[in-house]
Amino acid sequence: MSLQFFVTSLVVVATPGTGVLYTIAAGLARGARASFVAAVGCTLGTLPHMAAAVTGLAALLHASPLAFQALTWLGVAYLFRMAWVTLRDKGALTADEDATPRSVLKVIVSGVLMNLLNPKLTLFFFAFLPQFVKEDEPHALWRMTELGAVFVLLTFLVFVLYGRFAAVFRDRVVSSPLVTLWIRRVFAGAFAALGVGLALF
Repeated sequence: MSLQFFVTSLVVVATPGTGVLYTIAAGLARGARASFVAAVGCTLGTLPHMAAAVTGLAALLHASPLAFQALTWLGVAYLFRMAWVTLRDKGALTADEDATPRSVLKVIVSGVLMNLLNPKLTLFFFAFLPQFVKEDEPHALWRMTELGAVFVLLTFLVFVLYGRFAAVFRDRVVSSPLVTLWIRRVFAGAFAALGVGLALF
């Protein structure tokens, strides 16, 4: 694995996006455990992209602009849905120990959809990943799998750190109703902005 690939992957993962926002929101809303589960979901959402690239589906998607466009608009729709849900859920960022927690399955499914419908990951795995595999590589399939696994592992570790950081400041941040109101608005706005950016991408 080259240093260039490691650094580039780290930058892509650490740059605030849908998965980061989702994990931080989970940490602020329900603590470290919820943020960990969210990180697991977001990480699982990267696996189909990697599998598609490794098995050669990248060429098929690039040959069909319509397929890529459909994936893009699915991602846009889901981001707007997350913005609406975040804005309406008044209890999402309330540090209430007696509140009924979301099921692990629901948190994971939402996290999976976050990254599954994220065309940025599609571009990364489908266009960028193969550039680090030489044309005469005798074990190209294994090489791409190895690089993809590194990216997935970095995704998980960085998201866990983001979530843990959010959970540490949970009680301080969400103790004020006014603060929670603005946090919800900021997260909703961020999801909406990501959706607009994706639509114009």
